Amino acid sequence: MPSETRILIVDDHEDTLYALESALAPLGYLLGRATSGDEALKQVLRGQVGLLLLDVRMPGVSGLEVVRYMRRVEQTQHIPVILLTGFGTDQELTTAAFGLGVADLVMKPVDPWALRTKVRYLYDTHQHHLALEQEVRRLRAQVRAHTESAARPERSALAHTESAARPERSALAHTESAARPERSALAHTDARVPPQRPAGAHAGELEKDRT
Repeated sequence: MPSETRILIVDDHEDTLYALESALAPLGYLLGRATSGDEALKQVLRGQVGLLLLDVRMPGVSGLEVVRYMRRVEQTQHIPVILLTGFGTDQELTTAAFGLGVADLVMKPVDPWALRTKVRYLYDTHQHHLALEQEVRRLRAQVRAHTESAARPERSALAHTESAARPERSALAHTESAARPERSALAHTDARVPPQRPAGAHAGELEKDRT
């Protein structure tokens, strides 16, 4: 688990804070405290809070208002919250709490053993989930980098093939160009052949020579 991640205990009574810290101390987790909803929100937004133990009724910002705000912010919306109440539960509170995704609603005074069991499970599960998300991001980055690096040699090979094809096209053009003078020379040679005499005229001359 991240060494800086802590459990934040929020209550406006000093004796309650002390009792909750004593109950959770055997777990060995880092613990933080806040005495108001405003202070709790500031600490949560600074980061490194892995779980909240949050009193429902506090002066100013109530526990439900803290949770309502946390669920609207991406970086805090998945942090597990255990709500604490010393005034008993009712249907309205239960509906509102679980509607906001609260992990549990616990009555005061708390049972230390039961609280430790719930906190350990929720905290460790959340940390495991965060570690998996981080591993997935790392693997995706590796796959993306590998894909990009594999694409570069293919583009390079394509460019090399195109460049190798240019000399072939150039050689073909050179061959065609060299063939043109041969056709021209052939036409010129035919033009120099003297015209043949008519067959009859040639026979007459021969006859004349004999006489």
